[in-house]
Amino acid sequence: MDFKRYLITSALPYANGPIHIGHLAGGYLPADIYVRYLRAQKRDVKFISGSDEHGVPITIRAMREGITPQQVVDKYHEMMKDSFAKMGISFDIYSRTSSVTHRDTSQAFFSKLYNDGVFEEKESEQYYDEEHDVFLADRYIIGTCPVCGNPNAYGDQCERCGSTLSPEILINPHSALSHSKLVKKLTKHWYFPLNKYEDWLKEWIVEGKKNEWKPNVYGQCKSWLDSGLQPRAMTRDSNWGVPVPLPDAKGKVLYVWFDAPIGYISATKELTNQWADYWCKEDTKLVHFIGKDNIVFHCIIFPAMLKAHGGFVLPDNVPANEFLNIEGEKVSTSRNWAVWVHEYLEDFPEQQDLLRYVLCANAPETKDNDFTWKDFQDRVNGELVSIFGNFVNRAFVLMHKLCKGKVPRLHNELLTDRDKELIAAIGNAKTLVESNIENYKFRDGLFEVIDLARKGNKYLQDCAPWSLAKTPELQVENQMQIDNCLHICLQLTANLSILINPFLPFTAQKMIYMMKVVERMLDWENAGRMNLLNAGYPLRAPELLFRKIEDAEIALQVEKLKGRAIKPTQDVEPTPEKEVAALAETKPAAPAKDTITFDDFAKIDLRAGTILTAEKVEKADKLLKLTVDMGTEHRTIVSGIAMHFAPEDIVGKQVTVVANLAPRKMRGIESQGMILMAENAAGKLIFVSPAEHTDAGSEVK
Repeated sequence: MDFKRYLITSALPYANGPIHIGHLAGGYLPADIYVRYLRAQKRDVKFISGSDEHGVPITIRAMREGITPQQVVDKYHEMMKDSFAKMGISFDIYSRTSSVTHRDTSQAFFSKLYNDGVFEEKESEQYYDEEHDVFLADRYIIGTCPVCGNPNAYGDQCERCGSTLSPEILINPHSALSHSKLVKKLTKHWYFPLNKYEDWLKEWIVEGKKNEWKPNVYGQCKSWLDSGLQPRAMTRDSNWGVPVPLPDAKGKVLYVWFDAPIGYISATKELTNQWADYWCKEDTKLVHFIGKDNIVFHCIIFPAMLKAHGGFVLPDNVPANEFLNIEGEKVSTSRNWAVWVHEYLEDFPEQQDLLRYVLCANAPETKDNDFTWKDFQDRVNGELVSIFGNFVNRAFVLMHKLCKGKVPRLHNELLTDRDKELIAAIGNAKTLVESNIENYKFRDGLFEVIDLARKGNKYLQDCAPWSLAKTPELQVENQMQIDNCLHICLQLTANLSILINPFLPFTAQKMIYMMKVVERMLDWENAGRMNLLNAGYPLRAPELLFRKIEDAEIALQVEKLKGRAIKPTQDVEPTPEKEVAALAETKPAAPAKDTITFDDFAKIDLRAGTILTAEKVEKADKLLKLTVDMGTEHRTIVSGIAMHFAPEDIVGKQVTVVANLAPRKMRGIESQGMILMAENAAGKLIFVSPAEHTDAGSEVK
């Protein structure tokens, strides 16, 4: 379908803390690259985001800091907005869900569904704090973790062992507000009947998006749909949030995951009076950029809400990224294990593109990736400085030295096969970068730009114009060859500025300043052309595009990260992330099995293994055939995890294997062991892996 306009959104971050690089790598930098590319294509595009200012994490932060929720969101909204702007994340609007426009829009949306009879009213018992006269969300309930014994576990998660919990399974649960014992009290809420949209969602996603959406997105959606959907409460008992617009709903607000995605609509309303063109016309392409923890909300919940309301376009794509770890550990805001964007900007002033480059080159597009400061240094010094920056600088220096600071003319009659090969590569690079960006493969697109600069370096080295200038007896012919070499290199430089602009916009601006050209040269239609700089046109003196990162700087950053990190103890107070567990299907704990003796347990041989290959089993939706390195041998294991993991995402994963399980044939394949898995409250399988990487075949005790 030919789209007339594009509506691009990035997930609304909770306004309860600063932005870290994991946020950037997930839903903001990829979106900005895509939007900048669309703008360079002169397409009609709006880029929407804003602060999510409601929900339990806000009130938790306010309670901890001894201030009001409004003071919390005011503080962090401005901090996040500033960080995004300084990193070049070019929103058309960065709004907030505490705005009047958002309140009115989300209430009108709720009222439309209510008046259409969509909601189901239900009464249920929920935990209640009599001293504070409030119903308690899971994060307001504290007790002893039944898994590890942490006495300060929260009602939805234990921060010490990471177990997903529910208030019902906590030992001695009590209120985090008053520390008093809990009681249960009847309360009424309005449920969205998600189950009634299950068939439509299956048709829309399973049949319509299988070959369009990324495997990690499609796989997670299909897993949810195959597990069956249930009605979801879309209201909460709270005094902080958008009030439920019903006369009998005093003290109730819209659930944060009901009102937050409507924030995309209300922000667009604030941006333009033509907001309905972007949200209601079928020739709009709506794309949500998010992290993987938000997939279910943007691919199942919100589309079902839009379908129930009617009149809105549905997302064409949701290119969610996986998580970015830091120095081998998961980002933890509660432990202060994060690289904060505002601190990076202080430590590396005017070096935004260095971080943009590394986060894109190492983007967690298909699997979790790891950010390390050493890799940051290696990529900046070895790729940006030594390849891209080096080529541009050499071309400018030689132009000033050998061509009197002006663009030399091109002598077509002397073009060599080497010249023609590089000219062809410039045109081909445009096609490759364009294709990768259109298909949300930003990491591959960036590689093609750097690879073109790499080809430019080789071409310049092979031509060696500095050597030609040393043979005065062939001065005329040699000068013509020098002219051709540097003319092509300067046209390549101009093309690099266009191709790099979506990825590194600050660098592109430096380049067009050095070339003394106007900004419209960065329009995408100019990429691939060899007449961007006119012969005889004087260019400015070269400036280094990037600076090398010194060892001392890296050591300082690593020391800062590790020095301020809080060791995980029972006393750590968590900073809640998005309430995935709150919306997930809460399953009862599996019943305890019969007691066994130590001798029974000792019969089980548990070994660490590494997955070498993974592939789907033909005509078996749930099975993957794995080749597992067991140290002394490679084993074939058939595992029923295909609904939870894409094969390409688990290659290299270390797992725990029951090594002495009797072989068993499954779909004609002999399975020589079993992979240990855990199942969380959402029904999602999780690998039971060694905490640290160990040799394949190591015994697990």
